[in-house]
Amino acid sequence: MTSATAPDGSNREPDREAPQSGRAGPLSHIRVLDLTRIMAGPWSTQILADMGADVIKIERDGVGDDTRRWGPPYVKTPAGEETRESGYYLCVNRGKRSVAADLSSAAGQELIRALAATADIVVENFKVGDLARYGLAYDDLRAINPSLIYCSITGFGQTGPMREQPAYDFMIQAMGGLMSVTGEPDDAPGGGPQKVGVPIVDLMTGMYATVAILGALAHRAETGKGNYIDISMLDVQVGFLANQAMNYLVSGKVPVRTGNSHPNIQPQNVYPCADGYIALVVGNDNQFERLCKIIERQDLTNDPRFSSNTLRVENVATLTALVGEALSTRNRADWFPLFEAAGLPSAPINTIPQVLEHEQVVHRGMVKTLRHPSGSEVTLVGTPLRFSETPLSPPVMPPMLGEHTSAVRSEVGLE
Repeated sequence: MTSATAPDGSNREPDREAPQSGRAGPLSHIRVLDLTRIMAGPWSTQILADMGADVIKIERDGVGDDTRRWGPPYVKTPAGEETRESGYYLCVNRGKRSVAADLSSAAGQELIRALAATADIVVENFKVGDLARYGLAYDDLRAINPSLIYCSITGFGQTGPMREQPAYDFMIQAMGGLMSVTGEPDDAPGGGPQKVGVPIVDLMTGMYATVAILGALAHRAETGKGNYIDISMLDVQVGFLANQAMNYLVSGKVPVRTGNSHPNIQPQNVYPCADGYIALVVGNDNQFERLCKIIERQDLTNDPRFSSNTLRVENVATLTALVGEALSTRNRADWFPLFEAAGLPSAPINTIPQVLEHEQVVHRGMVKTLRHPSGSEVTLVGTPLRFSETPLSPPVMPPMLGEHTSAVRSEVGLE
């Protein structure tokens, strides 16, 4: 048995209530066996935990999830000493229970089989074939629990010529086309391929996995049958190329990087004001007329180059310069009330601190302060999910490595 390592170095369980106690939410009756690490899989299982599922996270004995070491920054004790929990790890593991185990050992495999017998869902992101070597593949665990829903997340899926290759978010953004349409044009200052500022492929893969799992749960509720789900990061990236992919398939014209300028709707861009930048969205002809009135350029509404959205897209360079010139004559604070009164969506370019301190974000409870086992208070981002009939439990700190090993082993009769 492996217990958690406390901040003082001793092997004692922190004195905290396990997150499964008093769980609430639409999935409070569901148990998830989480065999994932890094981001895509843990993001999916965190969403399930947010909805009340009892998520048991299996981590490598003595090592844990790779992201525990993906810092700085790390949580610090009240004395200023760094703990073993990075900010990266904390963003994707709230509400789970951590069990330390060695899956290559007989004892570790026995634990997984015992948990699979009691679980509703298994989520894993091992390389193709790895779990089969341990007797823990879908067919192995389905023999124990026929109603089991088993979701495999990999870079390229369970089939195809690249199925055995590893993948990371950055490389999928590159090979999946996202970086070809993200960033400034090659001939503009700062131009060239650019990744998205968050690991968007990992996050979207986690979201698609969660949607698939919920679909499988709905099917099981009707039939009693389990399901096997094969989720590929590259498939997900191709799937959410969305309008950019369809623009190409419809026109045959290869999409290119256009910075903040939207390829299908204009004017929509980041424009300079006298004291900074403003993001402005004009979604139809009526809104364009209102914009022209506000910036005192009513002549643009009768300009044959801009009389429809199609023409505005075709003449976007000229239009962008004209709108930018008008907006640059005044401060952002002068424009926002006018745009709001006219129903024109606009926003400042906020920093992360400004977002987290925004009155709307605070009002919605998206920022939560919890106590870490070290004694420090840690502020986390909360879940955006809201339910009228099945309100969620308050968030629970991501677990320390092996924090719940003893309790979980006892639950399945291995203690």
